[in-house]
Formats: sequence, C-alpha cells, structure tokens
Amino acid sequence: MTDPMDTKLLLRRQISVKAVVTPLWKEDAQRQLQAQLNQVDIQIQQLDLQLQQVIGELRKTGEAQDLVNARIQEVQAQANNQKAQLLQQKNTILQQLDQVQRLEDGQEVDQGQVDNFFYVTKGDNLIQKMQVEILMRDGVIEEIRGTL
Repeated sequence: MTDPMDTKLLLRRQISVKAVVTPLWKEDAQRQLQAQLNQVDIQIQQLDLQLQQVIGELRKTGEAQDLVNARIQEVQAQANNQKAQLLQQKNTILQQLDQVQRLEDGQEVDQGQVDNFFYVTKGDNLIQKMQVEILMRDGVIEEIRGTL
C-alpha cells in the first residue's frame, strides 16, 4: 500500500530563458534580424512584380476599359494593404535591430520560454517551484535559478 506522504504529482511549467549579452550574442542577433529584413525586402519586391504582371494581364483581356480599370484599382488596393503590412513588419525589425545595438555587454535579455515537467508533493511551495529560469551565455547554460 502506498504511503500518502509519498504521493507525487507531475506538473508542467514554463521556464524563462535569458541570455547574457556578449559580442557574439549581439552579432548573432543582428545577423538573424538582418536575414529577416532581407526576407521582407524580397517579399515586397515579389509583391510589386506580381502586381505589375496582374495589371498587364488585365489590360490584355480586351474587356471594357471601365471594368479593367476597376479591377486594376481593386488589385492595387489589395497589394497596397499587403505592402503596408510588410513595411510595418520591416519597421518592427528595424526597431529590434536598433534595440540590439543599444544593449550593453553583461545585460540579461529574454530569449523565450521552454516547457519543463516537475514533481510536487504535499508541503512543497508551488509558487517557488514555478519560478525557475535559465541563464545562458553564448548558448551555454551558465545558471539555473529557482527551485527545481
């Protein structure tokens, strides 16, 4: 028969992952953000090319000029909406790039979260057990903070 004091419960928690800002970390973060910027620029160029192709095809249809013009305006409006979203995305990435450049070495920054399973038993302090974080320096775990 199992002793009620030995009863364990398996729970899941989110563990915060933080990184210490180092020259290597900054370089990596800037490279990732620059790649995202390049991708957005490519998407904007593709959108512009697609718009020109669609407009060219609409003009070749031989339909009434008023109908063609109305369709062209509709397609341009859709493209402008998509382009505005991409430009907003680009602006956000540029702001993140600026923030990365302003970070000082040794500063801790959030990198996200990971799931972790842990056991609790009667008498454990659940709040303390939920407050765990990992600190990394250049991808290597430097410290695990909190009650495991």
